Amino acid sequence: MSDAIRLFPQQFLYQPEIVGDFHAKNYTRFVVVGMGGSHLAADALERLRPDIDLLVYSDYGLPVILDPKNTLIILSSYSGGTEEVLAVSEEGLKRGYNMAAIAIGGQLLDFARAHQIPFIQLPNTGIQPRSAWAYSLRALMKLLGCEADLVAMENLTNLAINDLEKSGKSLAKQLFKRVPIIYASRQNKSIAYNWKIKCNETGKIPAFYNILPELNHNEMNGFDVAEPTRELSERFTFIFLRDDDDHPQIQKRFTVLKKLYEARGLPVIEINLIGQSAIEKMAWALVLADWTAVAIAEQYGLESEQVPMVEEFKRLISK
Repeated sequence: MSDAIRLFPQQFLYQPEIVGDFHAKNYTRFVVVGMGGSHLAADALERLRPDIDLLVYSDYGLPVILDPKNTLIILSSYSGGTEEVLAVSEEGLKRGYNMAAIAIGGQLLDFARAHQIPFIQLPNTGIQPRSAWAYSLRALMKLLGCEADLVAMENLTNLAINDLEKSGKSLAKQLFKRVPIIYASRQNKSIAYNWKIKCNETGKIPAFYNILPELNHNEMNGFDVAEPTRELSERFTFIFLRDDDDHPQIQKRFTVLKKLYEARGLPVIEINLIGQSAIEKMAWALVLADWTAVAIAEQYGLESEQVPMVEEFKRLISK
């Protein structure tokens, strides 16, 4: 897992190639179908390119497609064997929808080849889907025709990996025997969600996330600690992902919420996102999350890369 993190910046040099007859300009709407780590890049694109009509779909079946002629369904399965994505591919074929695929191989690319569906074959480097975020992001950008974004991303190869490793280990110590709850603004929802799943899959601990301002209207009231409920809150530590580009009222909400939580004995860790652009902040934050999660697993003597419970679940539902 540590090797995958150290090599992560090199993913920004990946040059995706589309196999098959494909023209991005033919489409004005996009639906990315993916589960787990295979939709993290699409989540990021909602923040990076809000001008693109993009829907992220993580389920069986298909969402309502109002304009099928101008809509492209992108089937994203890192392994190429994700059950939900394969089900969508069959349904999309029956309905005659426009589709493209992204995977390292597997059934999905076999399906694409058999039905002359354009596809991008990701590099098979042996890493987990959650670690291949930049590969997937660049592949998606290629299908969406974001050539300028692809060039700009190549400048992200100089992340301070070693410094972030130290910071991650420090954070992990603060989270030892704690359950993290990650908060961010709506525009940084994908970062908060990514932090959560890295704590779950890599760190092997429970973790949760939510976004401001919505949580100020409901969730925070569950932490208005009273003596009869105090023990319910004793294991939580809150991570606030703060961004100078957030709306001023969101920044004020973070500040006030920290005061309220700390007054009730709830620990808060503030992390200020670093970078000159949204993509830089995102890459920086996700590498920090990776190192933090690896260090968390090490503190408990657990293996950080594999996801045995997920694999066990897949075996059981396939019977």
